[in-house]
Amino acid sequence: MTTETTSALHADIGHAISHAAIEVFSTMLAMDITAGEAIIRRSEPEYHANVVALLGLTGDWSGSGQLAVEPGFACKIASQMLMAEYDDVNEDVLDAVAEIANMIIGNIKNELEPTLGSMGLSTPTIVFGGDFGTRVAGSPERVIMPFTCPEGAMHVQILLAPQHNEASLHRLRAHLALSQPLELSQ
Repeated sequence: MTTETTSALHADIGHAISHAAIEVFSTMLAMDITAGEAIIRRSEPEYHANVVALLGLTGDWSGSGQLAVEPGFACKIASQMLMAEYDDVNEDVLDAVAEIANMIIGNIKNELEPTLGSMGLSTPTIVFGGDFGTRVAGSPERVIMPFTCPEGAMHVQILLAPQHNEASLHRLRAHLALSQPLELSQ
């Protein structure tokens, strides 16, 4: 792929992340979140959250999606979603974060499918613990978008790569010829 094609794809992914996260938080949690500047990186972000939900994406394009939050914000998400108070991370809190991640990454997938072709979505894997980082083998470029709200902060990360299928690249080129991508800071 050319640099221009890659930049346009990153812009589309950034737009999909922003749209999906804001919609899910508004609809499911009655919370307003603000999207920050999308970051394009090969390495993992410096941000270390203690609650991370991971979902795999497969199809002509494959990769992963990730939602990372601090424990206090995870508790707030669960409290809003389950209409109960949570002060400590427990199974209910982890399940709520996994479900929100599933909705956000699922909406991103749905928004990108007309451009990238049909994709499958795995069940969420949730990780909770001390200071840890996540890593995707091969270090492909990823789009990372931070979000903030009065209750906390989070990051949503999408990493996608073509599976060397000419049809998937042709579909992306056709889409880019018909649209004007959003500009993202790098």
